[in-house]
Amino acid sequence: MSLKKLDFLTIDQIQRIHGIASERHARGVLKKMEHYLASFREGKKYYYLNKEGRERIGCEKVRKKTLQAKHFIIRNEIYIAFGQPDTWKNEIKLGTKNTGHFICDAWFKVENQHYCVEADYTQKMSENRKKIDRYKKFRETGVFQKNYGHFPELIWITTTEYRRQQLKKMCDGLTCEVFTIADFK
Repeated sequence: MSLKKLDFLTIDQIQRIHGIASERHARGVLKKMEHYLASFREGKKYYYLNKEGRERIGCEKVRKKTLQAKHFIIRNEIYIAFGQPDTWKNEIKLGTKNTGHFICDAWFKVENQHYCVEADYTQKMSENRKKIDRYKKFRETGVFQKNYGHFPELIWITTTEYRRQQLKKMCDGLTCEVFTIADFK
């Protein structure tokens, strides 16, 4: 079910999500599931549901080998770090007609706090700036706050310290945390 929710996973993410202590044991579990899984190597091996796997668990979303897999993998680090929230949803549409709609990589709620997750793997900073500006415009409408009491906290995960600092500056005025992949290793 974790692959249904998270699209792509590495073996170490599977271990952490399911509490599997050894890589050897995790490989054994994956071997037993091989009829339902597909994988490819992009530095690490990435696993995802094949057609039989999707049919078996009722997953409608088709995933294939893609260059975007690393984007999903780093997004999943936030899911794991925040305790695998039950409320986690991928690719949620936000915004209004006036501000324009945009897709956040993931959304979740812990207690009464809402979070929007953005994964920055190879995105141009100009694109990140546009997305942050959309969040700011959306916050100014007050629509989310009216319905939920407060605007969601924005969580970014990126690849380098330099990119972290750039994102922090761009997010000025928003409640925001920026992590690097190294923060979770």
